Amino acid sequence: MFHPYYYIGIDPDNKRIDYARRQYPQYKFHVFDGKELPVENEAVDNLLIIAVLHHIHSEEIASYMKEFQRILKPTGTIIVMEPCLHKESSLCNNFMKWYDDGEYIRYEDEYIQLFQDHDYDCSVIKRFRKCFLYNELFFSANPRLH
Repeated sequence: MFHPYYYIGIDPDNKRIDYARRQYPQYKFHVFDGKELPVENEAVDNLLIIAVLHHIHSEEIASYMKEFQRILKPTGTIIVMEPCLHKESSLCNNFMKWYDDGEYIRYEDEYIQLFQDHDYDCSVIKRFRKCFLYNELFFSANPRLH
C-alpha cells in the first residue's frame, strides 16, 4: 500500500514485528512499548490502525493516544478498522467473543469515545459484516483544532 520510504510498521507484539520484518525486509518495523515511537513531532500525515485496539486495555490506549498526538500533523488523520460488538446482534457478539483472541472487543460508541476523550473528532466511514458473523467498524479520527 505504501512505499517503504513513507512507511513505518508499529506493533506492541515482538513476534508480529519479527514476522513482518521477514516478510517485508525493505520496510521499517518497530515494537511499540507504549512510550515513544521513533518519529519526530508532528511528522506523520496518516496513522493506520487495523485490528489492534481490541487487544489493548483502554487505559493503555490512553498512553498510545498521547503519542499519536505527538507524532501526527495537526491536519493528520488516524484511520481505524476494528471488530466491534453490535447492540442488536447477540449471535455475532457471542461468536466474536468466542472466536477472536482480542480481550477488549468494544461497541462502536466505545471505540469512538476512546478517541473523543483525547481530543479527536471521529467520522464513521463504514460499518460492515465479514464472514456473516463478524461486525467491523471503519472510521477516521482527526485532531480537534484548538
